Order: sequence, then structure tokens, then C-alpha cells
Amino acid sequence: MKRFWKEVAVEQAEGGWRVTLDGRPIKTQGHAPQVVPTEALAELLAAEWRAQGEEIDPTAFAARDLADYAIDMVAADPSAIADKLMRYGETDTLCYRADPDEPLHKRQWAEWEPLLTAFEARENVRMERVSGIVHKAQPAATLAILKARLQALDPFTLAALEVLTSLAASLTVGLSAIELDADIASLWHAAELEELWQAELWGDEPLAQARRKRRGADFARAAIFAAASRG
Repeated sequence: MKRFWKEVAVEQAEGGWRVTLDGRPIKTQGHAPQVVPTEALAELLAAEWRAQGEEIDPTAFAARDLADYAIDMVAADPSAIADKLMRYGETDTLCYRADPDEPLHKRQWAEWEPLLTAFEARENVRMERVSGIVHKAQPAATLAILKARLQALDPFTLAALEVLTSLAASLTVGLSAIELDADIASLWHAAELEELWQAELWGDEPLAQARRKRRGADFARAAIFAAASRG
């Protein structure tokens, strides 16, 4: 499709901010007004439109797609997203370690334990650690606190958190990534620790490298979206 606009602008709208193309406000893919909560998020969306050339690249609208998802889907039923994310909390990757006599266990302890300990202190919860693959339930009080935490999030942050958490297979990593002082690169490194360990042992394939790079970029974009949604 050819570029069909000349000017991209950001303006205030009822309930927040919106992007306009030649003065016309954008709608979501579900045909709702695309109104976002902060000017920073609107500018993030506008940047995608400004970056387009004469031929539109539909794959270059990650922020727009996430905003549309937040408006069209998450806002309609945020509890469904919270329930989905809680499943990652119940089987959080950072809680499942190799057996203590395996070399990987030492690496997991060194990289995961500081993140998990900081998460527990910040969220006022206790997470059960497990060696091996046998499931061990998280404390009921922990799950209740985390559920309340998710239910308090706005649809835009919740949409970004769904991406972060699913990519990392860890609610600990996902929630840590939406903190204001989050070290996104370190969090993603922790999320792909086991895959990197396997690559060190058996060699790294180009396809695996490309996949990690793509997923890492998706993780970073979702973190930027979450930060922008708070202004």
C-alpha cells in the first residue's frame, strides 16, 4: 500500500491523546477511537507513522498493534488477561532450577536468585523455589497479592505485560520489566538463560540466534510501550 498522508500530529482528545494523519484521527483495527493515556505513548505511535516510506510496511507498527489490542481486547475483559498471566506466576521459570549437583544450577542461582529476591521484597511475596520439574504450588497469599497487583494495572500496561511475561515465561521477569528503573537487557538475559546455556554446550545455530534476537527486540519494544503508557 502506498503512503496516503503527509502530516502526522499528536493532539489531546477526550480521555487522553491521539494521533492524526492530515488532521484525521486514527481508529483501532476494531474501529474504536485510538485514544491512549499519555502524550508519550501517542508520540511513540506517531513515530511509527512518521518512519514509513512511500510504501507502507505493515510489520513496522508494533506499538500501534499493541495499543489496538489494549483498547479492543484488554479493556473489554482485563480479568481474562490477569488470569492468563497468573498461570505464569504459578509456574514461574525463575522458580524452577536444575538439580543442585548440575552445573546449570549454579548459573541459575547466580543470575535468577537476585532478581527473584528483589521481586519478593518489592511485591511483598514469597516464591517457592523448586529443583527439577515437579510442580510445587506457590503460597496462596503470594498468588492473592499478585492477582491484586495485576487487576490494578491499566489496559495498556497490562497488554505490554502480557507480551513481556509470555516471552520470558515468567511473571517475575514481566512485572520487573515494567518497573521505572528496570534493566531490560539484564532481564531478557535472565529469561533466555537456559537457551544460552544450551548454546554454550552444543553450539549456537544461526536460526536460533535470529529467533533470540527477534524475541529480544519484541521484549524491548513491549517494555518501551509500558513505560510510555505511564508517561
